[in-house]
Amino acid sequence: AGAETVKRAVQLDAASRFQESLVCYQEGIDLLLQVVKATTDEAKKRRYRQKISEVTFLSDGKYHKQIRIEENATGFGYEKLFQEYLTEIVSEVWVEDPYIRQVHQASRYLLYNFLRFCEMLVKGPCKVKTIHLLTSCDEGSGRSQQMSALEEIKESLSNYGVTLNIDFSSSIHDREIRFNNGWMIKIGRGLDYFKKPQGRFSIGYCDFDLRPCHETTVDVFHTKHTKKV
Repeated sequence: AGAETVKRAVQLDAASRFQESLVCYQEGIDLLLQVVKATTDEAKKRRYRQKISEVTFLSDGKYHKQIRIEENATGFGYEKLFQEYLTEIVSEVWVEDPYIRQVHQASRYLLYNFLRFCEMLVKGPCKVKTIHLLTSCDEGSGRSQQMSALEEIKESLSNYGVTLNIDFSSSIHDREIRFNNGWMIKIGRGLDYFKKPQGRFSIGYCDFDLRPCHETTVDVFHTKHTKKV
């Protein structure tokens, strides 16, 4: 299966379908690593490690794609942006965003946005087991509300077999999301690129695909991410 996946990756690479080829390269590497771990034949281990080295070299180039979300554009829910990068081998996710705090701050629903992002991860097709959140700590009366909401999300995720690790930083500024298959997404506004819905019973309140967006830029990167055997 690993060899067939790598073969498909090479074909996609030759056809300049770089995004799809990188996904296949990574899946092929992971499948070959599983074979290495399972075999006790040292000669076979050496051959498989050589093949992994060759495949890693082919997939070592960096990939960059930029998406421009226009003011008031719709159709950019989290599934639209992230789903194609959430392959079945994704088990760990890192979210860095300094503003995952108040439930309502000006026109923002930051904690609800993070909850919606977590719901997407739980639905799959990825098999996420751990989510790491790095954000800033709210101040004043908002702090208890932030902690209460994050603990509730953490407890709810545990019911689905997902662990949420929460860390705080007073100096964090960048916003980025990383998956352990090598994909990294940077959004200018972080997860908070949606406009405030007109009301709790207006179209777009529940379905983020129908909610107008603020203007922002999304940058998607891929870097080599392999496990050592």
